[in-house]
Amino acid sequence: MKVVALSGGVGGARLLDGLARALDPGALTAIVNTGDDFVHLGLCVSPDLDTVMYTLAGLAHEERGWGLAEETFAGLGMIKRYQGPDWFALGDRDLATHLLRTEALRSGVSLSSITARLCGALGIAQRVLPMSDAPVRTMIETTGEGTLPFQQWFVRRRAEPPVRAVRFEGERVPAPGVVAAVDACDFVVVGPSNPYVSVDPILCLDGVRDAIARKPVVAISPIVGGAAIKGPLASMIRELTGQAASAGAVARHYGGLVRAMVVERGDEETVASIPVLGASTVMRSRDDRLRLAREVLAFAAKALS
Repeated sequence: MKVVALSGGVGGARLLDGLARALDPGALTAIVNTGDDFVHLGLCVSPDLDTVMYTLAGLAHEERGWGLAEETFAGLGMIKRYQGPDWFALGDRDLATHLLRTEALRSGVSLSSITARLCGALGIAQRVLPMSDAPVRTMIETTGEGTLPFQQWFVRRRAEPPVRAVRFEGERVPAPGVVAAVDACDFVVVGPSNPYVSVDPILCLDGVRDAIARKPVVAISPIVGGAAIKGPLASMIRELTGQAASAGAVARHYGGLVRAMVVERGDEETVASIPVLGASTVMRSRDDRLRLAREVLAFAAKALS
C-alpha cells in the first residue's frame, strides 16, 4: 500500500508520525505545505517542513508541537536585547536547520534537495517533499489591516485581525516528484490541517488538484466539536463562509475532492453525502497518533475500495 499524505501544521505532522509507524518502510510520501515559508533575519525558514522533520525524527517539543525538545533561546534573548525583531521564536539548535537551508538555497541547491539531505541526517526513512521548490507565499487579506504575509498575521499579530480572503503569490509549479507520487499512490490522506492555509497552498499548484482528484481521498477533520484543537481555523470558517465551524464545513470546502472523512466521535451528522468514521481524533500522545493512523488506513481501505 502506497499512501500520499498532505501535511501542514502540528496536527498534520503528528498524523504523519502515526502513518509512518503504521505503514511499511517506504510506503509513505509526505507532501508538505511551504506557503508559510519566509525569510527572517536573513534566514530561510520553512516552519511546516521543520515541524514534519522534527516530529518524524522524534525530536519535536511535544507540548508546543513546534520546534525542538530541550531547546534553548539564548540567541533570541540577545536579539531582544539588541531591540531586534524577536516576535518569531528561533531556538538555538533550530538555527542550525535554517543556516544550512539558507546556505544551500543561496548556492543554488533546490529546497527539495536540501530537505532530503536534512531528513537523511535525522534518520527519517519516509519521503518528505516540499510542495514546491519555488516560493509560494500565503497572503492573508484582513478586514482592518490590509494584506499581511502569513507569518506576520499568524505569529506577530497572533491571528487576531479578521480574515476577508486568503490568496497565494508566486509560481504554481509543484516540486519534482509531487505529482508522480500522487499518481503512484493507492490513496491520499489529507491531514487534520487548516484547509485554507495548510492544504489549499498545495492544491493550488499546477496539476496537483487534478492528480489528487483521480485518487481516492480521505480527510481527517481538524474541527472537533465546533472548535479547532490549535490555531485560528474555527474563526476563519466563520469569517470566510459565514458558517459555523464544523467537520461538515471542512468537507464542504474540499467539495468533491474528498471521498471519505474521519471526524471526532459525535460530529458525524455534520458531514453529508460521503462515508464518515467517528473516532477519537485528538492526538495527545504518540500512541494516539498510531491508533488514529491505523483507524484511518483501515477506514480508507474499506470506504474507498
